[in-house]
Amino acid sequence: MPRCVLTVFGLVSLVVSGVASAQDQGMRGQGHSENHDWYQDLKQPGTGYSCCNGTANGAEGDCRPTRAYMNDEGVWYALLEGRWVQVSPSVVLDQMAPDGRSHICANKMGRIYCFLRGSPKI
Repeated sequence: MPRCVLTVFGLVSLVVSGVASAQDQGMRGQGHSENHDWYQDLKQPGTGYSCCNGTANGAEGDCRPTRAYMNDEGVWYALLEGRWVQVSPSVVLDQMAPDGRSHICANKMGRIYCFLRGSPKI
């Protein structure tokens, strides 16, 4: 295979993996519009307030996909703005996300409103 084809393939792989990882870092606005149709129905445990304040095309939505794991003590940790944070059990929703991934809803200051657990993997 010619060297230029391998180089192009390598660059495409890097770009695709970079996009996928950005959407799994819990970065504000990343992946919100793709999931807004069901984010808008999520309610905060105990209050009944919406977990989601964004619009279908708004990049500033509170909810987004993230990576998460459960430790040996049953405590969830999720990536929020690229940092691992502990998720309070009081914000963990009983339901699973339709896509099987973890999702987090948090404001600009990092206050978590809702968390949907996915498969407990890093």
